[in-house]
Amino acid sequence: MTLIEELRWRGMIQDIMPGTEELLQKEMVSGYIGFDPTSDSLHIGSLVPILLLVHLQKAGHKPMALVGGATGMVGDPTGKSEERNLLSEETLLFNQAGVKKQLEKFLDFNPALPNAAEMLNNYDWFKEISFLQFIRDAGKHITVNYMMAKDSVKKRLEGETGMSFTEFTYQLIQGYDFYWLYQNKNCKLQMGGSDQWGNITTGTELIRRKAGGEAFAFTCPLIKKSDGGKFGKTEKGNVWLDPKKTSPYQFYQFWLNASDDDAKTWIKIFTLLPVAEIEALIQTHDEAPHQRALQKKLAEELTSFVHSRSDYDFAVKASEILFGNATTELLQSLNEEQLLQVMEGVPTVNITREQIAAGYDLVSLLADTAIFPSKGEARKMWQAGGISLNKQKISPDKTSFHSEDLLQNKYLLLQKGKKNYYLVKVMD
Repeated sequence: MTLIEELRWRGMIQDIMPGTEELLQKEMVSGYIGFDPTSDSLHIGSLVPILLLVHLQKAGHKPMALVGGATGMVGDPTGKSEERNLLSEETLLFNQAGVKKQLEKFLDFNPALPNAAEMLNNYDWFKEISFLQFIRDAGKHITVNYMMAKDSVKKRLEGETGMSFTEFTYQLIQGYDFYWLYQNKNCKLQMGGSDQWGNITTGTELIRRKAGGEAFAFTCPLIKKSDGGKFGKTEKGNVWLDPKKTSPYQFYQFWLNASDDDAKTWIKIFTLLPVAEIEALIQTHDEAPHQRALQKKLAEELTSFVHSRSDYDFAVKASEILFGNATTELLQSLNEEQLLQVMEGVPTVNITREQIAAGYDLVSLLADTAIFPSKGEARKMWQAGGISLNKQKISPDKTSFHSEDLLQNKYLLLQKGKKNYYLVKVMD
């Protein structure tokens, strides 16, 4: 398969400019994607453009990641119903550093390579351009009619909020990026999400009118969930690439919990597995959907790709604690940070250090913390062998909890029945 044929098979192409495929087969092409520095971390929605750059580099072309230090000051109006808050220069610089660090993990920046990846910041050329210079050199080449015909502009102008001049100029500023990269870096290709098509084609038009050159583009579809929910959103918000914002365990769980339909789509888009392997996986999954082969492979590939193999191994072990047959030894092997990652979302109840030091009566603790509504119900389930402490059933002869029962000298993990967990935290 050619690069474009493979990307089509993976479901990663929506719009493509005529001649793009031929260009990619003819020569080594420099192609870029812009990344918005509105946060110091990218999220899993950013994985699609990242993977486009990875595929581009694997096919022998030169990927360019453009961090929008200048465009971030303006704010992209695409898909927004109202004006965005403008970020300070200090915040943007901090965010750019975070985004750059993440991108360096996925692309090969080794300068010895002929197609080494390159990181750029559009603030580096915009800071030298005056307003008058810009409207003379760039503004005169693109008509207002052309700019107003774009869907992102039309929708905002027809809405109640309208659009400021600042946001109206955004597509021209992004278009100038493509022109600058074409002139200074021989960049002939821009890629992005399908919502960026209007901004991207403004760039190709500026190159045609101002430089008399020809540039190319293609976009990928915006990822949606099969149930209509927003991709990459959970109850806790975005699924981030930064392990401090979304732990590797939560990241793993996101992919593991994908629906069958989503897993079939996502395994093509979000992994670099060969076509034959993906087709075999889908067949295996269809023969035994209950084994969730696609979801497990998706979670393995993505957690290892974005974080590390050891983070993936930990996530599998951690899942065993809540959803499998993990042992007390495994639970005791976790440090406090890992334990709290696994227990995120598990109801937490507090007791004092004095209570546990003196030996806390088992039935009293279960009732005092409202794990059970009454001592009678707690006693009945305990005597029937329905309560576990730190993944081990509590025997009828154990009547109280002591300091030596604690995990990390601070926690007890109580399990009521098969699926109801409670984390008891000792407060000093």
